[in-house]
Amino acid sequence: MGMKISVCGKGGSGKSTLVGLLAGQAEGRRLSVLVVDSDESNSGLFRTLGFEKPPAPLMDLVGGKKKLKGKMASSNILNAGQILIGDIPGEHIIKKNGLGLVSIGKIHRALEGCACPMGALTREFLKKLKLDENEIAIIDMEAGVEHFGRGIDKNVDAILLVVEPSYESIAIAAKIKELAGDMNKRLWAVLNKVDSVDTAKKLENKLEQHHIQLIGMIPNDSMIFEAGLEGRPFTPGEAFRAAGKVLDFVVENIGG
Repeated sequence: MGMKISVCGKGGSGKSTLVGLLAGQAEGRRLSVLVVDSDESNSGLFRTLGFEKPPAPLMDLVGGKKKLKGKMASSNILNAGQILIGDIPGEHIIKKNGLGLVSIGKIHRALEGCACPMGALTREFLKKLKLDENEIAIIDMEAGVEHFGRGIDKNVDAILLVVEPSYESIAIAAKIKELAGDMNKRLWAVLNKVDSVDTAKKLENKLEQHHIQLIGMIPNDSMIFEAGLEGRPFTPGEAFRAAGKVLDFVVENIGG
């Protein structure tokens, strides 16, 4: 049986960075990786993963946000009892080697309305997505905690919480811990943007106060900064190796 891992946290904490690093590590372990881009405001994840353009959003399958309700009842893969990766229409998934990317949808224009329909679509897609033993889905969640209110996280096997050195990040982490507990979901924290051992220890102590287990830290890696600035895939380095240890922990604990 495959696994679905969501990556969440405060906006700007480095969710998409961790998603990209984990996807690269999973692909290197000969897993079939499906990255689900459900962050409606982040437009550059496809570049991080090494693709020239994003896939057509799954929202297009239901005619866009305005037609979502009616189209969900019509005949398409989103109305099937289960969805295999191979069932996703070609224009809605882009692939390279063992890596695939799908996108729920993005906010493109002013006044087009809230992102609630995209949340509903993400929930249904993850609920129906069936993975084989060697398949792993990594979901780049929207920032904050609203996805918990929409029930999206009910359909994942574990939650990775990205924490940066800020009061707000710790506060959101505490709330996410509470919400994940309401769903009986396993949750682990990963530190990001930490520049010293002392700061890391302070953050770890804060997380322990909220009974949040820390399983890794993504170090400040100049290769990550340069890749993000230039809009290209990450070059293997310290951060990439640190993400590998995080992935090993998650796979071992979910698989066990």
